[in-house]
Amino acid sequence: MRLETHLTEDDLARALRDDARAGLTATPKTLPPKWFYDGRGSELFERITELPEYYPTRAERAALTAHATEIAEVTGAKTLVELGSGSSGKTRLLLDALHRHGTLGRFVPLDVSEPALRAAATAIDADYPDLDVHAIAGDFTRHLEEIPAGDGRLVAFLGGTIGNFEPAERARFLAGLRAVLHPGEWFLIGTDLVKDEATLVAAYDDSAGVTADFNRNVLRVLNRQLGADFDPEAFAHVAHWDADEEWIEMRLRAERPMRVRVAGLGLDVAFAEGEELRTEVSAKFRREGIAAELAAAGFEPVRWWTDPAGRFGVTLARAASR
Repeated sequence: MRLETHLTEDDLARALRDDARAGLTATPKTLPPKWFYDGRGSELFERITELPEYYPTRAERAALTAHATEIAEVTGAKTLVELGSGSSGKTRLLLDALHRHGTLGRFVPLDVSEPALRAAATAIDADYPDLDVHAIAGDFTRHLEEIPAGDGRLVAFLGGTIGNFEPAERARFLAGLRAVLHPGEWFLIGTDLVKDEATLVAAYDDSAGVTADFNRNVLRVLNRQLGADFDPEAFAHVAHWDADEEWIEMRLRAERPMRVRVAGLGLDVAFAEGEELRTEVSAKFRREGIAAELAAAGFEPVRWWTDPAGRFGVTLARAASR
């Protein structure tokens, strides 16, 4: 197993400072969702995926379980690249199918968290001893060009993570990915689908309060990393469905007026009672919409699958000739 690092602790600290300064001084205030995921945040998210209200993980797994063999047969992939790999749990369905198909020789997980990446890559390396595991610690919005060269690559971007990008960001990401792939190479993308508001909101506002704890965790990250003095319990968790944009917004709503000191930035941030800090956008998609976005970036959609209930979509696309 090889681990290639393109993000140092200094890089991450600088990015957090930049994002926090920009977001906390904006109107309205925002923070990127990637800062949820310290050790505690990652554990909380794993708990979220097991909650009865949170259907996306189970739905995507059902679609992949049903169609992994077909994905292997259609692509004949020699290299599987996973963006934002995390624990690589669902990816094992693809690894197993491609292994049975007899074409796979290399697995390339890319993730921003080096400790999580090392643990997942080490486990994969142990379980698939004939596989070349080449892990990359990097940011998939900045380090796509670090993906090892070769033909026959299949890039997997699962979990509906594409929904955390707003439309212009999605377009840049998809175009950037297409630029590093050769014509005929493959892209597998998971997208949560538009459905009734009650189901969507419940998935992001569970009755046990785990998602609320996860949402507030970004404030704990700022307290620890930037010397801020947020009182996380002074912020209410909000999950809002925006029917016009067709996305869920997670927000933190100040329950009283307050002034927060962010010592690491030399910044004082005022919150009015009821003022909201947006921490995540999670866009939901329609089949025709994701197909159009892929085509605009230079991909040709080839297959489309959903789970049996039609809640979550998986699209297999091929890099088109220019």
